[in-house]
Amino acid sequence: MMMPPRKNVLLAPVTVTPTKPLTPSHLKGLLWTDVMFRATAPLAEVTYRYSHTTYHVTEQTVGFWEYLDRSHGETDYAQLSEEEIGELYVRHRAEERPRSAEVLRPYRDAVEHSGWTHPASERLLKLWAGHYERLGMHDPGLREHQPPGLGLEEMIERLSAAGLVLDQRAWGGPVYLDLTRYGMPLRRIVTSDGRPNYLACALRELLPLVPWYDEVVLLYDRELDADYQLLNRVLTRLGPTVRRVPVGRVPIDGRITSARYGGWRGHTAGVLLGEAAETCGDDTDVLRLGTRLYFVATLGPGQRESFRHDLLRNCLTVAARLLKRSRAAVTGGTGDLLDALDRHRRGHTYVDPYRLTCSLLGSGRPAPDPGLLSAVYL
Repeated sequence: MMMPPRKNVLLAPVTVTPTKPLTPSHLKGLLWTDVMFRATAPLAEVTYRYSHTTYHVTEQTVGFWEYLDRSHGETDYAQLSEEEIGELYVRHRAEERPRSAEVLRPYRDAVEHSGWTHPASERLLKLWAGHYERLGMHDPGLREHQPPGLGLEEMIERLSAAGLVLDQRAWGGPVYLDLTRYGMPLRRIVTSDGRPNYLACALRELLPLVPWYDEVVLLYDRELDADYQLLNRVLTRLGPTVRRVPVGRVPIDGRITSARYGGWRGHTAGVLLGEAAETCGDDTDVLRLGTRLYFVATLGPGQRESFRHDLLRNCLTVAARLLKRSRAAVTGGTGDLLDALDRHRRGHTYVDPYRLTCSLLGSGRPAPDPGLLSAVYL
């Protein structure tokens, strides 16, 4: 097959703040991104940018850290489970006592100037790294210090030079991202007392990166669609093709709720991995393929289907059968692998995880190519 020149692709998924356990919604987004990254890598030069450092300064994270130090200062977080830390986060969000920017500033300064992470979040990231390893997911630097390329003031100045910001700080007001010329609403990105939100952090990270890429893929929670439409518009002005890929959350018992309310009990990554082991034992290949069959192909891009333990177990059983058939098949060559991946691109450079994973299923289909499974799913 004649392949076009390899393009440079930046995958930039929304980050999961290390303040609570990984839930089915988080696992879905992470597995979706992992399949996209690993499937696209044979066809393009792919960078997977996922920096916790960039987003630690948001109030969601530093506010939690301040609460922990104020209310649980003597706690040894290294001994806590992700669920126990998550319970502390639920209590924090129920407190309804927002702290001032001045109180939170030492935490932001520690992140910005030394790459510091609170021990509670360090504990969560360590536990998450273990989940990543068991699931065979690429680790993009969970525990690494990866600061954004722009400081907050530099980011605002760059937007101002492009006429895309309304800065009212001189009059005691906030900073707005201003895309009204495109018929889009003003969006506050920094409060009047200097607190940046998630969108401000994303701009600090992505503005200096995207000019180096041919295609930028933004994977995010559907609830953030309005902000990601704004981000898309800003980044497109810098030259690359920008693709938005919204991924729906996973309802639990028919309800989609924020992790701050604790609806994840009994459905955290640790619990699900423990239950999966009862079906597949120590066979990590079955675990890795089966979870992707469930969270990517079975749940799909939407968010109508609630999490079901029985369907996850069924996908693990299907994965065992597919692997057995695949191991008996003849491995295709490199050209066959590239062909199999390329047909799921549909005009963009990245490989569509949903279409690719669904292609493994269905009666009458040939055994999956062992090379494909190894490259993308195991």
